[in-house]
Amino acid sequence: MSRNDEVATRLEEFADLLEATGVEYKPTAYRRAAENVRDHPAPIEGLAAEGEDAVAEIDRVGDAIAAKIVEYVETGDMEELTGLREELPVDMAGLTAVEGVGPKTVGSLYDALGVTDLDELEAAAEAGEIQTVSGFGAKTEENILDNIPFARESRERTRLGDARPVADDALAYLADRDAVESVEVCGSIRRWRATIGDIDLLVASEAREPIVEAFTDWPAADATIEAGTGKASVRADGTRVDLRIVDPDEFGAALQYFTGSRAHNVAVRNRAIDRDLKLNEYGLFDVRDVDEEPSGDAEPEDEADDGEGGDAAEPDSTRVGERVAGESEDGVYRALDMDPVPPELREDRGEVAAAAEGRLPSLVEPGDLRGDLHTHTDWSDGGFSIAEMAAAAAERGYDYHVVTDHATGPGMVGGVGLDEAAVEEQAAAIAEAADEVDVPILHGIEANVDADGGLSTDDETLAALDLVVASPHAALGQDGDAATERLVRAVEHPHVDVLGHPTGRLINGRPGLDPDVEAVAEAAAASGTAIEVNANPARLDADGEFVRAAVEAGATIAVNTDAHAPRELDNARYGIHTARRGWAETADVLNARSLDGLRSFLS
Repeated sequence: MSRNDEVATRLEEFADLLEATGVEYKPTAYRRAAENVRDHPAPIEGLAAEGEDAVAEIDRVGDAIAAKIVEYVETGDMEELTGLREELPVDMAGLTAVEGVGPKTVGSLYDALGVTDLDELEAAAEAGEIQTVSGFGAKTEENILDNIPFARESRERTRLGDARPVADDALAYLADRDAVESVEVCGSIRRWRATIGDIDLLVASEAREPIVEAFTDWPAADATIEAGTGKASVRADGTRVDLRIVDPDEFGAALQYFTGSRAHNVAVRNRAIDRDLKLNEYGLFDVRDVDEEPSGDAEPEDEADDGEGGDAAEPDSTRVGERVAGESEDGVYRALDMDPVPPELREDRGEVAAAAEGRLPSLVEPGDLRGDLHTHTDWSDGGFSIAEMAAAAAERGYDYHVVTDHATGPGMVGGVGLDEAAVEEQAAAIAEAADEVDVPILHGIEANVDADGGLSTDDETLAALDLVVASPHAALGQDGDAATERLVRAVEHPHVDVLGHPTGRLINGRPGLDPDVEAVAEAAAASGTAIEVNANPARLDADGEFVRAAVEAGATIAVNTDAHAPRELDNARYGIHTARRGWAETADVLNARSLDGLRSFLS
């Protein structure tokens, strides 16, 4: 696992602290450098080993920043960054998690009131002190106070997109150990929830100590929290990673048990009870001839609320009766007269009955996508050319690629959006790029949906494009009724093909709009407009519940990455699994269709 993200995060912290202390221009340079370091295909530690000149070859990384990167890779520290932290000893990440609080606000409140963390921010707001600071008012203070609970909640859970690469690295590392027969993630990360509490790993092995020892020696582990004979916990990239080792013939039952969710497990265990069976982490047992038969609610006392693991250990006496399943997860479900339930569906939302009746959907798979309908280039806020992005799509085997740079309008800052004249100019550039790559390029745009549901680009320009994504970027604090009317109007616009990231949420950043998803889904179905599942791990919007509403309404889904760089095209997997959480099948997904099928929908 490369350290690109780690280094980029440090550069972003550098930018925030510079901005908070009143430095101009430099913060932008550091943020651009961070973005390009994160997107760079080569591991930054390898470039740092070659020297500052190699690092400075990364676009927008100047000599000064390259020197700091080499310093950090070699020493684990940046002396100047440490100095900035001492000058401004604040919890920058925690404070800026409050919507409306940026680095400049943090700096101002520290200077005026000595605010360093969320508790102190909340106390200052409750005491009415913030509105006394120059540049702040009563409304700003009220908004800060209202948004603090969301900020607190967001800090308790890790975004899936941050945790999954760590989990993948752990899986690959453990799979290479000779003593490991099987290894899998479980808990909410296996269910592909948008956020997770920690990473849970399950290993099947006859051994114990060698695997625990190898796990605590995992190069990505920053610290060992605990280590026993069959369990261990470490911290990696700020996230707790828990390992549990079970006997190979119990791996399936344990995987089902520790994947959860809790509500799903309760429903499945109660189904077992109805059949005189007992289901636990050790297996599925026939207890008809056992004196103490299971009775009552099957809910385990110690299991985590969201099925993320929890120490649900039971004494060996729970291995009672004749074991009828447990080695494989599918075998557990089939022994209960159920079709195996995909992990993404295990939320007790009708999947148990559907599995028992043979009605589970045939869910869309990652390999089903034929193209990406929402991508950006350096014509707006992307970092790569049209040809570079299209070539990356071709490398991934896509049948087509759509360029949808930002249009001007509400929510666009820094002049990144295209006006009507620029859209016309881009059409010629796309035609030229199409001759350079081995994939058809369609010309689209991401238009802005204003507060009333109108679009920022004129109808004549929209009509000339191959595809129009319309997304809300501003006024994201609207009430539910206004948000619903806004999105319904947008999907009913005759030139809108896809409603992009419909709520505008940023996971652990802002909650976004809260529309009536059923009403929006019904309007989209009636209008022939697709609802996007934005696969950017910071968004995953629409979420699984919105997707479920769309599927039930007969609306079409589009799984798009909103990629601003080639490597972000790989985020498609997050969108696919989010769509699966909404019970979406391949036929429901617009960009799982051929180019002819896509054109048919658009026409």
